[in-house]
Order: sequence, then C-alpha cells, then structure tokens
Amino acid sequence: KADDYQKEGELLTAHLHLVKQADKKVDVVDYYDPEQPTISIELNPNKTPSENAQSLFQTYQKMKKSKQVVQEEINKAETEISYLDQLIEQVEKAREQDIDEIREELREEGYLKKKPQTQKRKNKPKTPEPETFHSSDGTTIYVGRNNKQNEYLTNRLANKNDVWLHTKDIPGSHVVIRSNEPSEDTLLEAAQLAANFSKSSQSSSVPVDYTLIKHVKKPSGAKPGYVIYDNQQTLFVTPDPTFIKKLKKDGSSQ
Repeated sequence: KADDYQKEGELLTAHLHLVKQADKKVDVVDYYDPEQPTISIELNPNKTPSENAQSLFQTYQKMKKSKQVVQEEINKAETEISYLDQLIEQVEKAREQDIDEIREELREEGYLKKKPQTQKRKNKPKTPEPETFHSSDGTTIYVGRNNKQNEYLTNRLANKNDVWLHTKDIPGSHVVIRSNEPSEDTLLEAAQLAANFSKSSQSSSVPVDYTLIKHVKKPSGAKPGYVIYDNQQTLFVTPDPTFIKKLKKDGSSQ
C-alpha cells in the first residue's frame, strides 16, 4: 500500500487550503482517477496540515524501503528452501559413504554443531568420490551423490570440454560425461542418470539440461552445489530405476 500513501500525500499537498487545524479528515478530489471522485484522507488533529502531508510521505518512504528488504528476505528464504530440498533428495538416495560428507557440509553451513577439535593436527580432508558408471559404449560417466561430490566433480575432476548434465530447475545430482562429443546413446544414458538421481525420479518426461563444463560456474557466495550455466540444450527422459542397475551390472562402476 506504499503507493496509496504517496498519492494521499500529493493530494493533501494540493488541497492544503481545505484543511483546518484539528481536522480529523478532509475530502479531496482524486486527480489520479479519470473520473475524479472525491476521497477522504484521515488526518492527525494534533499536526498541522503540512505536517500531515509530510507524515504520509514518510510512511510511503518507510513502506517502500520495507518492501525492498522483505523481498530480499523472501529471495534468501527461497534460496535456502531450494538448498534444503536438494539436501533432502541427497539424503534419501545416499549411499553409506555419502552420509558423512553430507553431515560435514551441514556443520560447515551452520546447521549442525561442529565437532570439537580433540587432535592437535587436523586430518587431511578425504577427497570426495563421485559414483562412476560406464555407458553402453564404455564412456565414463560420473555422478555426484551429494554437494561435496558435486562441487569436486564439476570444479576439479571434470575437464572444461566434458559434458555436464543436470535436471532443469529440479534438485538433483551433477552428472559428467568424460567426453566432449559423446554418442547419442551415452548422452541419453547420462540423462537417465541425472533424472534418476533427482527429485523427479518418480516422474515422467523429466527435462535434463546439458552443456560443456566450461559453461558451468558457481556464483560467489552461493550455497554448496549451486551453479549457473548457459549454452545448454535440453533432453526429456522418463527415469527408469532398472536402468541404473543395468549400468551397474554391465559397467565397472564403483
């Protein structure tokens, strides 16, 4: 309602000659309405007409600023909801070895208390291990099973011309094909993995974006696992859990 206060302040300013000290309201013509109806503006009888107008403008400025602050908080909350949705998805599909990395991430992000340091020398952090698959033609495909694996896979393990996949606007794993020109079958198989390891694993016709690693970037200050990308194309696949078992059986996945 900020704009309403601004309009009332301007209308009151234009009609100050109608206001007497101690008036509780004034009827003015609304010049902003094509039909120019008469509207009533509530007044503080303890203020002068000019002070009443200034009070309306001040309320407008406070509301305008509050709206900006609230929108920023809404954006932060939506980002956090998206992040937590992604963590829930990762926990539901986690292997035993993935859980410790998720727990450590929650500590780093302040959701869990950090472990007290009992040792003088910190142990060297263990390198995350994305899950490895092999496509039907033998091409290696990596799947990040949590955010630590996603970041390691996308930012360190992958080559800049490897193909990167992720479900479009849906929480899920980062998937990388160790090739810059994979076969159509390999691309579809990697898209299947991206869809299966996503929040839409029970859906049909899931959109999966793919692009080269060099077009994938993590914004400064972004939550773990969050990236932006461009130059993408989109495939649509229907997740099939038996497909993963087939890849595991036929390929030498870890």
